[in-house]
Amino acid sequence: MRRRGLFGLLLRWALLLGIWGGVALAVLLLWFTWDLPRPSDALVATRRPSVTLETSDGHLLATSGDLYGERVRLSELPAYLPGALIAVEDRRFRAHFGVDPIGLLRAAMSNLRAGGVVQGGSTLTQQLAKNLFLTPERSLRRKVQEAMLALWLEHRFSKDQLLEIYLNRVYLGSGAYGVDAAARLYFGVPAKRVTLWQAAILAGLPKAPSRLNPRTAPEAAMRRATDVLGAMVDVGLITPQRATLEAERMALPPRPTGDAGWFAEWVQGDLAEDYPTATDLTLRTTLDRKAQAVVERHLEAMLSGPGRAAHVGQGAVVVLDARDGAVRAMAGGRSYRQSPFNRATMAWRQPGSAFKPFVWLAALEKGASPEDTVSDAPLTLGRWSPGNGRWRSRGAITLQEALAHSINTAAVRLLLQAGGPEAVAQVARRLGLPGRFPKDASLALGTAEVTLLDLTAGYAPFANGGFRVTPYGVERAESVERLLAVPRTAPQRVIPAGEAAAMRRMLTAVVQGGTGRAAAVPGRAVGGKTGTTQDSRDAWFIGLAEPLVIGIWLGNDDASPMEEVSGGTLPARLFHEILEDITP
Repeated sequence: MRRRGLFGLLLRWALLLGIWGGVALAVLLLWFTWDLPRPSDALVATRRPSVTLETSDGHLLATSGDLYGERVRLSELPAYLPGALIAVEDRRFRAHFGVDPIGLLRAAMSNLRAGGVVQGGSTLTQQLAKNLFLTPERSLRRKVQEAMLALWLEHRFSKDQLLEIYLNRVYLGSGAYGVDAAARLYFGVPAKRVTLWQAAILAGLPKAPSRLNPRTAPEAAMRRATDVLGAMVDVGLITPQRATLEAERMALPPRPTGDAGWFAEWVQGDLAEDYPTATDLTLRTTLDRKAQAVVERHLEAMLSGPGRAAHVGQGAVVVLDARDGAVRAMAGGRSYRQSPFNRATMAWRQPGSAFKPFVWLAALEKGASPEDTVSDAPLTLGRWSPGNGRWRSRGAITLQEALAHSINTAAVRLLLQAGGPEAVAQVARRLGLPGRFPKDASLALGTAEVTLLDLTAGYAPFANGGFRVTPYGVERAESVERLLAVPRTAPQRVIPAGEAAAMRRMLTAVVQGGTGRAAAVPGRAVGGKTGTTQDSRDAWFIGLAEPLVIGIWLGNDDASPMEEVSGGTLPARLFHEILEDITP
C-alpha cells in the first residue's frame, strides 16, 4: 500500500509538472513568436527605388536607393561563385538542417580558446532568415527566432533554392542587393561573367559589407578575398597555385571621380518632379569624366598652392557646353566629403565686374557699338563716387577698351545710358540670371547676387550666337520597362547674332590685352571677363572657349578677404590651366 501511494504521488507530480511545463513551453514559444513575421509575406521584396547615374560615356558615377540586378539562377552562375560563398560562410551547408549543432560547438570552442568572439556559428540559412525577416538586433530572443525561421526555410525550400534566394537577396554594400547588382556596381559585369577573384570578393562581402566595400576600402576587400581563396583551397575547390594566381590578378577598377558628388546631388534634385513614378532609374548624365578629373585636380592644386598663400579657402568651377547648356564638369568646393555644400549652385555671391558684360549688352541694344566712346573720368552720383583703382583717366575710350580694362566709371555711365539699373537687370534676366538685383547704379559694378552656375550660363549667348541655354545634367533616362522622356528646355534666341558677335569680340579683347591676360591659351580663341568684389572677398573669371563656357569662383565661406587676389590673377590662371588640359 505504501508503494502504491508513493507511486501515485510521483505520478501526480509528474503529471502536474508535465502540464505546467507544457504551459511554460507554450508561453515561451508565444513569447518568441508573437511578433515573428509571416515568412510568406517577407519573401516579397520591398525596397526603395534605385537611381543609377552614369557619366556621358556610360561609366558608373553614383547610385542611390536599393540597387537590384537581374535575378540569377544557380545554373547560370559560374560554379566557383556559390562555391566560394559556401567555402567561407558555411562549409556544412549541404549537410545541416538549417541550424548546425556541430558548427555551433566548434565556434564555441574557438571563442573559448581565444577568450572572445572570433568565430560565429550561424549557417547560411540562418543568415538568410535574418536578412529577409529580422532586424539587426542582437539578443537571445532574436537568435531563437532566427533559428525557427531557418528551420521553416529548410522545410519550405531545397538547398539549391535557398542558395539561389541568398545570392539574389544578400546585401553586399553601397545599396546593392544580390550578386548581380554588386557585380555590375563593383566590376561593371553581370554576375554570370565574374572571374574567380571577383567571385572571391563578392563572397567575402556578407561578413561586413560596409567595412569591406571594394569602392571605399579596396585594400580590405582584396585581403578578405585572399582569405576566401584560401578557404576554397581548404575545401578542395581550387588548387593553391590557382589561388595564388587569382590573388595576383586582383585589380579593382578606379573608383568614380572623387568629388562629383556635387554634380550627382544637383542632377537628382528634381527627380521626384521629373520622374514621379516610383521605379528604378538609370540616368545617363552629361558629365565628362576627363573634364571632371581635370577640374578637380587643378582646383585642388590651386587651393593647396598659391591659393593657400593668398588665404583662399574655397573655390568652385563649372564647365558648360554653350551650345545647349549641358554641364560637363562641376566642382562645388574643395572636397565633397568634407563639405557637401555646393558653392556652384547654392552660394549667392556678388559677381563684381564679371557682371559688366550685361551692362555693355544693354548699351548695345540702345544703339551703341564697341567702337563708340565713353568717358572714363571721375563720376559722382549723390554721395557715391565709384573709383577706377590704378587706372589713369584718358577722358574718352572705346566701349571695347572700357570693358577690357574694366573701368568702373565707364560702366556706370553706360548703365545710365542704357536706361538705368532696371533696364540692365531685365537684360540679365533675359539671358538667364534670376539674381537679386539692386535698384541703384551700383549694379554696374556687380553688386547683384548670383550663383556661379547661373552666371556661367548667362555668358552662353555671347558664345553661341545669341541663344539662352538652361543648364541640365541628364541626357537619357531609362526605367526597367522603357526609355523615359527627359525634361529639357531648348535654347532660345535672346539677342541678335550681330550683338552676340560684338560681345564676343569685346570679351576676347579682355583676354588679349585687358584684365584677363592670364587666361590666354596659345592657339585658342579665348574670351572672358574678370570680377573682383570689395576687399578681394570674391574673385571670378568666366571664360569662353568654343564650345565651352568655364566659370570659376574663388573665395572663403565666411566672406573673409583674400590677399591681393583678383579675377585676373588666380581665377584666370585656373581657367588657363583647366582649358589647356581639358582639350587636345
